Amino acid sequence: MQPKVFISYSWSSPTHQELVKSWADRLLEDGIDVVLDIYDLKEGHNKFVFMESMVLDETISHVLVICDRVYSQKADAKISGVGTESQIISKQVYEKVNQTKFIPIICEYDEAGQAYTPLFISSAIYINFSSPEAVNENWETLVRLLHGKPLHRKPAIGKPPSYITAETSENATPSATKFYSLRQAVLQNKPGIPGYREDFLTTCYEFVDSMRVRTPPDLDSLGERVLGDCARLKDVRDQLVDWISLEVNRADENSFGEVILKVLEKILDLKSKPEELNPWNEAWLDALHLFAYELFIYIIATLMRSEKTVILKMIFEAQFLLPKAERDRGRKFDGFGSFWTYSATLGGVLKPADGGTYKSTAGELIKRQADRQDTPFSSLKEAELLITLASFVTSSSRPWYPQTFFYSAFHEEYEFFLRATQRKHFSKLQIILGGKTLDEIKEAVIINSKNLPNEYRSFSQNGPFWDAFNLDQMNTL
Repeated sequence: MQPKVFISYSWSSPTHQELVKSWADRLLEDGIDVVLDIYDLKEGHNKFVFMESMVLDETISHVLVICDRVYSQKADAKISGVGTESQIISKQVYEKVNQTKFIPIICEYDEAGQAYTPLFISSAIYINFSSPEAVNENWETLVRLLHGKPLHRKPAIGKPPSYITAETSENATPSATKFYSLRQAVLQNKPGIPGYREDFLTTCYEFVDSMRVRTPPDLDSLGERVLGDCARLKDVRDQLVDWISLEVNRADENSFGEVILKVLEKILDLKSKPEELNPWNEAWLDALHLFAYELFIYIIATLMRSEKTVILKMIFEAQFLLPKAERDRGRKFDGFGSFWTYSATLGGVLKPADGGTYKSTAGELIKRQADRQDTPFSSLKEAELLITLASFVTSSSRPWYPQTFFYSAFHEEYEFFLRATQRKHFSKLQIILGGKTLDEIKEAVIINSKNLPNEYRSFSQNGPFWDAFNLDQMNTL
């Protein structure tokens, strides 16, 4: 709907009258219909009736009240009952109309720097037209207001962030409030951010540690317990992903990469056997193993989304100090392959609705728990493919069996590897893989994919690794 305005002003002087007319002409040029006495008040018309009818006319979207000293004095005098200038908008007329219809345009200030405005409109927010410079500066604001197209629009209300919903949940983890404090510190660039971060991470570790089995569990209900513990650990998974997303683009990449490596090493420790658990069985710790496996994939997916090639390279080349329980077996360090796991325990509680079994209960669990909008299941499949390729190419880890790949469609394309067709994106992949050439990557895939167990090598009806990695087209554009 085209805006239509009525301009109310005082004939303070011929110069002022000409100034108002120039503004009216300019408004017309900007697509705004204008009602002005110079244009529309003809001989024989009653000027008082004209004034009030324009103010009350529903086709008039706004009334521009041109405020100078003379206008204010005449309007205020009428309120007190002694004025004769009835062409000025009266308080009584003003109160009959939605007051947002009136826009004060300030043309003059008094000696104290106060804008001249009639009392009945003195509390309204005005637009400053007191000088040619002010007119030029504020003209767009006026035109946008009249057209209903303000420069700043209030955005739609979104969903409460995860740290709020977690904080108010009956089962909220203590780390939820710690993350909120860290988030505020980072966004406000407060001093001592490492302290806030350490406080948050320590609380995460304490919660994960509280989920570790310390006495032999009931084996008849172990599957249900593992499934329930995985669901409870999902809150910490999301908080750690939110934390990385929060800081990864604000911190130095190498320094933040070292922080992430320390977190990953701590997660390895937390999924190991507690010292007091004796005797013990590896299956009793399935929930912690699955948490570490899932979290690792989410971290890789988050870093891929932010294109943090240096941190990804650091992770894939890292040698993590193993927990004491594993060092006692002879190995002291291991690569990222230590995060991989499978679960036989979940086989009794995770079954397809039509019967049978899943090719991977770990992959099915990850699929079911993939409820983050910023990291959909497709991103997790892509991230696990990169992990698999890194395990083939680098010497720091054992081959990785990508259990989410069971859910890939036949010859499904993955954007990360598809983009590597272009040399500029292949160069990023090279950084991640430690500078390996395309020939070296191809040779590593041929050799290591042969060493995979049959079920992982063929992936039933899914496309082979060669196609998923886009190796035939890689680095060709």
